[in-house]
Amino acid sequence: MPSMSMIEAINSAMDVALANDPDVIIFGQDVGFFGGVFRATDKLQQSHGRQRVFDAPISEGGIVAAAVGMGAYGKRPVVEIQFADYIYPATDQIISEAARMRYRTGGEWWSPLTIRTPYGGGIYGGQTHSQSPEGIFTHVAGLKTVIPSNPYDAKGLLIAAIEDDDPVLFFEPKRLYNGPFDGHHDRPVQSWAGHQDAQVPVDHYVVPRGKARIMREGEAVTIIAYGTMVHVALAAAEETGIDAEVIDLRTLVPLDLDCILESVSKTGRCVVVHEATRTSGFGAELAAQVQEHCFFALEAPVMRVTGWDTPYPHAFEWEYFPGPNRVGEALKRVVSI
Repeated sequence: MPSMSMIEAINSAMDVALANDPDVIIFGQDVGFFGGVFRATDKLQQSHGRQRVFDAPISEGGIVAAAVGMGAYGKRPVVEIQFADYIYPATDQIISEAARMRYRTGGEWWSPLTIRTPYGGGIYGGQTHSQSPEGIFTHVAGLKTVIPSNPYDAKGLLIAAIEDDDPVLFFEPKRLYNGPFDGHHDRPVQSWAGHQDAQVPVDHYVVPRGKARIMREGEAVTIIAYGTMVHVALAAAEETGIDAEVIDLRTLVPLDLDCILESVSKTGRCVVVHEATRTSGFGAELAAQVQEHCFFALEAPVMRVTGWDTPYPHAFEWEYFPGPNRVGEALKRVVSI
């Protein structure tokens, strides 16, 4: 199998989907001839034609609205929102239309729509190019929320999302596009080359939704993370020497609660890590689920390591961005209780 970066794996997933199903259509701002701001759709228009891979006006609401209609009439649209920060103008179409289509029509119509969008910080994007709004959509019944942490999962999860008959929010951690995060901003980003999760089949395969993955086994504490924070959690465990078990959720909705509960029941301690703001972030839901189901197994309170409750600060990005030092401090504190 060839080694791919995450951006190459995402491109390969769309290439496979376009080749396998004539109903798959890809569109968004600059995704056609230019190949996307991060090159995720590079050369897809040349390979599959302008009728199936094309540019859209600068109107996120219009892009998603058109995709909802296409999905209702049998197409499988895959749309790109250039940055997750720009998804808000489309939230009414996502929440009020796409998410409720199947329920509202009693199963007569549905919305096989995939919305791809780069999210998160770590690239000096500032407050309008670094947000993590995934928690907003996990609150909405009818939507699925997917966040990969490596190239292999990115391709398999994206193909599964495109083939799903329900709308899927596919958040791509742009910090990981070209290499895994080594945990520190003052070090160069490592390449995916040689990484075991960068060995990606060129053909069709899927990674099932709702199945988390144990990235590191341990006995002392469970770390729950997704996207870029998986690599931060792994770095923190290695640097502190704490015997931490690291779970990569892969999909937030549906959530693999069984994997979480089995791990926390074993370790008795839990740290939740995400880059989004703390208040009402998805970590609050995870902490509540752990407390409700593992109360008698817990030896310490569930702790969260998150972004701040502020806009993403450009000048203090690496204080806002949860790094291995902050995660390591939480690990030391929770195992000392």
